[in-house]
Amino acid sequence: MVTAEYGELPDLGAVDWKRDVVFTWNGTTSGVRVPDGNWIADDREGLAICDATSAVFAMDLPWEKLDVVTWSWQKVLGSEAAHGMLVLSPRAVERLENYTPDWPLPKVFRMTKGGKLIEGIFKGETINTPSMLAVEDVLDALKWAKSIGGLEGMIARADANAKIISDFVEASDWLDFLAKTPESRSTTSICLKITDQWFTDLDEGDQAKAAKALVSLLAKEGAALDIGAYRDAPAGLRIWAGATVEADDLAALMPWLDWGYAELKKTFK
Repeated sequence: MVTAEYGELPDLGAVDWKRDVVFTWNGTTSGVRVPDGNWIADDREGLAICDATSAVFAMDLPWEKLDVVTWSWQKVLGSEAAHGMLVLSPRAVERLENYTPDWPLPKVFRMTKGGKLIEGIFKGETINTPSMLAVEDVLDALKWAKSIGGLEGMIARADANAKIISDFVEASDWLDFLAKTPESRSTTSICLKITDQWFTDLDEGDQAKAAKALVSLLAKEGAALDIGAYRDAPAGLRIWAGATVEADDLAALMPWLDWGYAELKKTFK
C-alpha cells in the first residue's frame, strides 16, 4: 500500500502495475486529486480500479486508462445518495470471466454466470428493484447537465467555482489550501486550513474546537452549513464547489469567512 498524509499525494511512481491498483481519483476528505493519468502504465498487468465518486462529471478522466470506475449519482450530479454506477473495461471483463473466487459471492455482487459477463446488468436489468423516483431524479439531473453544456459545461462550472475560492485564499492572510500542490488540488471538495499563528500555536484539540466554533458561527448566520473539515482530517474548512453550486453563492460566502474568523478570534478562549 502506498499512502500519504492529508494534503499530499502518495508517490505515484512507487505504484507496482504488475498488481491491481485501487485508488481514489478525488479525495473528498483531504481536498487532493490525481492530476492526470500519466502515472498509469499503458502496459500494466494489473487493473486500474478507480473510485471516481466526486470526480465524474467534474474532472476530465482518462477513461482509456481506467479498467474499473465507480461513482455515485449523489456527488457532482446532486441526485440521490446510495446509488452507484460501474464502468468496466474489456480487461476488467476478461478478468471477471476468467477468475473464480475461492469463496461464494452473494447474488447482488455476481456479475458473471457460467464464465460469461451478465450483460443485462449493464442494460437496465436489476437484481434488487431501485426506487423509480430516484431514477427519475437522476434523469432530471442528466437533462440539466446537458442543458448547461454537458460534460464540458459541468467541468467548467466546477473549475469556475474553485477559482472563486482560490482567489480568496490567495488574498487571505489566515487561510490556505490543505493540498500543498496546485496541480493536485480538488476542484469539488476544497479543503482549507487556518494558518494564522494564534491558531497554529493551539494544541490539536483546541484547534479542532476553534474550527468547530467557526463553522457554528457561520451556520448560525445562515451563511454556510456543514463546512467543517472531515473528522479525522486536520482542523479547518471543507467547501463543496461542484457544478450544482452557483458561483454567485460561493462569491457571497467568501466575505462571511473573513467575518466569521474575525469573530472567532475575538471570542475563542
